[in-house]
Amino acid sequence: MICRTSPYRTVLRENAIPTIFDLTSHLGNPGRLRKRIKELSEEEIRTLKQRKLDGEVAEDHKSNNNVDVQVVEIGENHYPILTAEEKENRDYLKSLFEILIIMGKQNIPLECQSAEVPPGIFTPDNFQALLECRINSGDEVLRKRFEMTAVNLEYCSQKQQKQMMEICESCIREEVLREVRDARFFSILTDDAVLFASGEHLPVFVRFVDDANNLREEFLGFLSCEAEAELFAANFLTTITEKWGLSMEYCRGQTYITSGGLSTKMKCVASQLLEKYPQAIYTLASSCALNIWLAKSTPVTGVSVVLGTLEDLYLFFKKNPILQEELDYTISVLFLENEEKGAELKEVVRSEWISRHDTFEIMVSLLESFILCLDKIDCDASFRCNAGIISHAFVLSSALSDFDFIVTIVILKNALSFTRAFGKNLQGQTSDVFAAANSLTAVLHTLNEVMENIEVYHEFWFEEATNLATKLDISIKLPGRFRRMQHANLQPDLTPESFYKEALSIPTIQHIIQGLKDIFSEQHLKALKCLSLVPSVMGQLKFSTSEEHNTDIYKGDLPNPDTLSAELHCWRVKWKHRGKDVELPSNIYESIRLSDIKFFPNVYALLKVLCLLPVIKIVEDKYEIGRRRLKAYLENTSTKQRSSHLALLNINFDAKHDLDFMVDTFIPVYAEKTGTEEAADRSEMPKE
Repeated sequence: MICRTSPYRTVLRENAIPTIFDLTSHLGNPGRLRKRIKELSEEEIRTLKQRKLDGEVAEDHKSNNNVDVQVVEIGENHYPILTAEEKENRDYLKSLFEILIIMGKQNIPLECQSAEVPPGIFTPDNFQALLECRINSGDEVLRKRFEMTAVNLEYCSQKQQKQMMEICESCIREEVLREVRDARFFSILTDDAVLFASGEHLPVFVRFVDDANNLREEFLGFLSCEAEAELFAANFLTTITEKWGLSMEYCRGQTYITSGGLSTKMKCVASQLLEKYPQAIYTLASSCALNIWLAKSTPVTGVSVVLGTLEDLYLFFKKNPILQEELDYTISVLFLENEEKGAELKEVVRSEWISRHDTFEIMVSLLESFILCLDKIDCDASFRCNAGIISHAFVLSSALSDFDFIVTIVILKNALSFTRAFGKNLQGQTSDVFAAANSLTAVLHTLNEVMENIEVYHEFWFEEATNLATKLDISIKLPGRFRRMQHANLQPDLTPESFYKEALSIPTIQHIIQGLKDIFSEQHLKALKCLSLVPSVMGQLKFSTSEEHNTDIYKGDLPNPDTLSAELHCWRVKWKHRGKDVELPSNIYESIRLSDIKFFPNVYALLKVLCLLPVIKIVEDKYEIGRRRLKAYLENTSTKQRSSHLALLNINFDAKHDLDFMVDTFIPVYAEKTGTEEAADRSEMPKE
């Protein structure tokens, strides 16, 4: 019988009828959840009684010594004695933190998704809506706090919500970092920049081996990308070390999946980290194909445009099954004479084809299918789609029908063909990775030969691009952006072929060569050659390996470096003379989980550190789930509603959280918002 039209919560209606409620029915319900209460021993009861008898003495002692908090000592535990007001405030903050954690786990944005409201009309946000729900569900702490508060006022300001979210984020991150510190060694990884309403942010992950010998990658948070390269590198290191508390002297690897201008910034980060911490080896990420990594970091504007178009094209068909079926039909029609090839391509386009080693080869093969399908969606009136999809199809078709796009994907396809097999091995079995480390010299030799004869190679590449453009009835010309910029100074003898040789082919090959040298340093190659410690690789090499000279970079990480030589000999003998029914462990994870690995402490330590190299693939998907959760969060949340704080709660929803720890962290930092000032903020009614 509460009057909802009153600005105050607890005003009864005039015709409210007094009622006797049954307050004992829950006593006979054995399934009702009850708060567990600690039973005190006789010794503890005597201690508390003595504390009560000495209350006056303690009060005098408190006033004389200016002590703010009383403490009861029972055994080895110390319990602070809180006043009623302090306890009520703590319970209130715990309720608010619990609401924030629920919002993060369920991906509920703080702002409501309703349309804009006129000025002077109060609309509660999602946080306040959940707070109201808790009050109506019987949360006595919140009811007492807000029972005399007008219903058209903001209960918890956006400033305090932000402060509490920062505490939530830091506490959840601390739970992850506690395991990282226990593991001692780790690696740092980043993914492509994420767009928030406040700008681009870089997602940061950490890789480590936990107590159960599981190789894990966990999400740590976001870093702003807005600063210049040098300042960004300094902020990156400061945040990881000072704010998050990671000891970089234990960092054994680093990798960055970035594109465009951010790639330059991350190279600056990598060089600064290597300068200060030489053992933080710069490598490729196992989750990214080498050819995609090389293309993303290519310093050519046209390449960045092509990659963005491919991402947009992939999502356009992936999110709509009807459009996917139409694309399948178009492929079937174009490949009637080669049904096997058509069936293979239809299977490819239903996978994550933009992340493969042969992405650009697939795009060249399917370009005609994509353009015809998009044109049908745009022009065929019988194809029922909304205006948004039709306009999107027109934009994509225009982008794919541009000669600049065609020549770029053709040159990328051919230039990256020399690293395709090499990159595929890096994402293969441990023996494949070991083989790749020994084949780098041959790959670089081939690329240098291509660079020396770039005129000949480019002629063939450009001819392939012009043939494809002619087939699709696309005019061959210089890119529009270049013609507009050079309108007055355009050279009359400048041809598209010579332009793309200088603007695309040469810088692409140069970047591929330099990129391979950057991520496959001498230290990185020595570390990869230590993979011969894995028994399956030893078997392929007929147990004639000599790893000791490659392990110098990890000598300081070994428990007994003086016995390494003898231990490696015993390790080889163990597997060379194994029983006939004993299989050789095929990867690092099987090796570090062997029951007798403890008898080889140096080998065990080496294998654990090798796991941390970001180029080593994580075998068990459940320990690499952070990236997939981040991807799901971004797909399900619009740019305006994304929150870097709530994103961490959503991605790490299974991490432990301690509400008392959050309150203990919050009060000393933001004490001014936990007392009377908060009530003062709500005292003024809004003017309507």
